[in-house]
Formats: sequence, structure tokens, C-alpha cells
Amino acid sequence: MPEVIIVGAGFSGMAAAIKLKRAGIDDFVILERAHEVGGTWRDNTYPGVAVDIPSFTYSYHFEPNSGWSHAFAPGAELFAYAKHCAQKYGLRPHLRFDSEVACARFDEQAHLWRVTLTDGTTVAGRFLISCHGSLITPQRPAIPGLDDFAGHTVYTMRWDHDHDPTGRRVAVIGTGASALQVIPSIADRVSVLHVYQRTPIWVLPKVNPRMDGLPRAVLEHVPLAQRSIRWAASIGSEALLTLGAVYYRDAPFIVDSIEQLARAFLRSQVPDPDLREKLTPAYGFGCKRPSFSNTYYKTFLRDNVELITDGIDRVTARGIRTVDGTEREIDTLILATGFKVFDVPYDLYGTDGVTLNDRWDRDRKSSYEGTTVHGYPNLFLAPGPYGVTGSSLFASFDLCADHALRVIKAARNRRATRVEITAPAQERFLAFVRARVGRTMFFSPACAGSNSYYIDNNGDAAFLRPTAGLHAIWSQKTFDLNDYRFDAAPRRVPAAVEGGGRRCGTSSAPR
Repeated sequence: MPEVIIVGAGFSGMAAAIKLKRAGIDDFVILERAHEVGGTWRDNTYPGVAVDIPSFTYSYHFEPNSGWSHAFAPGAELFAYAKHCAQKYGLRPHLRFDSEVACARFDEQAHLWRVTLTDGTTVAGRFLISCHGSLITPQRPAIPGLDDFAGHTVYTMRWDHDHDPTGRRVAVIGTGASALQVIPSIADRVSVLHVYQRTPIWVLPKVNPRMDGLPRAVLEHVPLAQRSIRWAASIGSEALLTLGAVYYRDAPFIVDSIEQLARAFLRSQVPDPDLREKLTPAYGFGCKRPSFSNTYYKTFLRDNVELITDGIDRVTARGIRTVDGTEREIDTLILATGFKVFDVPYDLYGTDGVTLNDRWDRDRKSSYEGTTVHGYPNLFLAPGPYGVTGSSLFASFDLCADHALRVIKAARNRRATRVEITAPAQERFLAFVRARVGRTMFFSPACAGSNSYYIDNNGDAAFLRPTAGLHAIWSQKTFDLNDYRFDAAPRRVPAAVEGGGRRCGTSSAPR
């Protein structure tokens, strides 16, 4: 029986595994539903896929990569980097591929998590670190008739490489970060491209030089250069994507200045005032995640590309009909409609028998320091609500894994088999972040109508921790261990060995 079960072999799961090994905890297993590591960068292979922040920050601080081909690396290079890390840090012996989790239940008698896979087998372990990803479940749009479409439908996250869009009549629903990359990549291959936009996206120019020749040589042989560029990119990303949103009420000039730059870029790219007006967001910069592209706006100047801002009435067997009665015939439908943020893609039951998804739907998303949840002992999320911070997700992965490791080591030292964040400690943290989130941009009038995944169905902005990155680092490293309750098992209860177990059903959410 492993001491620690890690769900997911993306960058978050691998961060947790590497930190466990470095701490001398080698008794763990990584359950991965697919056939390889990489998570998002394994699953997203659509045309044009690339990281949307500088690659220098999108890597482990302890494993910098000097081999990026561009400042914004293409997705295949992120996938290769994931496989490199798994090999270098000895994670492959701990990996169990094709092991999709159906549910997990905490055994209060044995103080164990019992994780049931979709094949019916059960794996038991003392601690569970769920690294399933915060943007892993595609959002199926609530558009009538989707199942009636007789052509080919594909989600950007599940790109079908056997279906060639060349010469076809294609529609893309959505204009978020994935669509922004797909649309320019296929526009010159399709016969007609209809882009259905509900909410436009803020776009900034993409400074994306090739990293070869002298720049690569410097990064490979001058460690200080690698660290300096990482710090510069981190500070820039923090200012652009975090500080402007988190400290909007205190320093609105940050957002205002960036918004003016984005407007100037749009004017330089799109001379037609009517088209430019359609592409101009009516909400403030930062209310939705912005992105970078030098080709997105220009794509709408092509004769075979049409931007449609009329609402969709329904999808028909032959195409899409908008509310004005116009039906456009297509044979390929691409859904770039986002994700269910923080959706746990399996049934994760707490001590009261309620799944974490149901708990959050009922009582609002909650956590302690973005990592643990009262009522779910020995469980760590990487990351959970209010756990995303800093210049990239890698900063969040690091902090959540460090938090989990510190608690696990404390439990070992105290000979405790059950550890749970106390209700008062969690409420204190939630009071802190909810008081601060009211001063962020997400709750300003500028964000009205932004249709942002930062705002959940309960009206909370639980995705981003509403503090600066340095504050998050300090808090995650210095939290009071007395905020946790440590207990030993009341009696010895034989742990179920791996094998058949009570199957508690797969999640109804699409994977």
C-alpha cells in the first residue's frame, strides 16, 4: 500500500512527486488516466497550440529549460519537457498509466483514502494529492441542437487529427485563448471560416523571437542569464496578469495603461471601424484572461473569414442558425468554449458522504491556502480554490506541493494517521480572501458582462488568489501547523489490498 496517492501526471502531479522524492518519501504512486505524462500539453494538440505566457516562467524553477525554440514555446515542446522531467527525476517507476479514477472515499476507521478506478480496482493510501488540473473538463455549451449536427464536431482539447479541415466549411464557437490560436492556424486552409463570438478577447502584441544561435548559447552556458530572464518574465507577467487585477481598486492605472496599449494594437491591425468595434471588448482589460497574438486580428481581414456576433439560436443538422434567422451551412464544428474551472473529474467523497463538487455547488468554493478543505482529511489539492497565484501556474504547483509536503512530514513526525484543516482556520482564510477579492477588478463595474471563468456560478472569483505572489509564497511557507488537527488511528484496521472494491461510479462530467 503506497503512503501517498497522486492523481494526475501533469506538471502539478509531477511537482508533487518530485518534492516527495527529494524529501525522502519514495512510497507513492501516480495514477494517470492517459498513456503518458503531460496533462494539458499532452491533451491539447490543436493547430497553433502554444503557451500563452513567456516560456521562461512556464517551467520548474529547479529545472530551467534553455531549449525553447521561441519565447512562447509551442505545445509540443511543453509535452517534451514534461517527458524529460519524468525521466530525469525518476518518476516512471511510480506511474500507472491508463488508470482513470472513478471515485475516492475516505475510510474513517483506517484513516485511508480508497481510490476506485474505472476498471473496478481499488488503490488504498494514507494521503491523497489530487492534481487533476484546474482546466481539465471541457465546457459543453448550452446551445440547442448540438447533438443534431450531422457534420464533424471537435473540442479544441480533443483535436481529431484524422479529420482534415482543408477545403471545408468550418465554424468555430468561442473566441477565448484556444480559439485565438486555432483560428489563424486554419484560416488559410479552409474554404470558409465562420467565427461565432459572444465576448471578444483582449489581445496584446506577441514578442516571440526565435531562441536559437547566440540567445540559446547564452541561456545554455550563462546560468545568471537564465535566472535573470526568468525573473524579468515573472515580474512582467505578475504585473500584467495578477497585480493589475488584484490591486485594481488601489492602482487602476496599471489596467488602464495596458488597455490603452491593447486598443492601439487593435487599431493598427484592423482598419475597418465596424469590424474593429466588434472585436473591442466592452469590459475592462483583465476581467477575462487576455492573450498575445500577432495574427489573430489580421485573420478577420481575409475574404473567407466571417466574424459573427449575433447570438446563436441553435445548431441544425447542416449548420448554425443565429437569432436573426440566418443559417450558415458548415461541415466541421469546432468548440472552443472553455472549461469547468476547478471541476473535479471524479467523485471525491468527504467524511459526510458529499462529493467535493456538490459541496462547492451548495456552499461556495472553499479551501485553506488553496490546498486543503475541511471535511476531507488527508487530502491536498494542487491547486484548489484561491490557490492560483504568481506569474504562472508553475508557481502555484510549487506552493501547493510544498504545503502538502510540510503537512505530511508533520504527520509523520507526530505519528498521526489523520490530518485535517480545522473549520475555524479555513473560515479565517476564506474571510481574508473574500474581503480582498471585493477590491479586485472582477467585482468592479468594468467587468460587467465579461462572461469570465474567473467568476463561478455562485458569483465568487475563486480562481485567483487575491494577493501578490510574494504574499502567497510567504503564507504557504509559514502557515501555522496548529491550524491542522492531527490524530492517530483509534485501532489497527487492515487496509484493503489492491483489487476488487466497492465501485462508487464514474463522474457524470465529460472527460
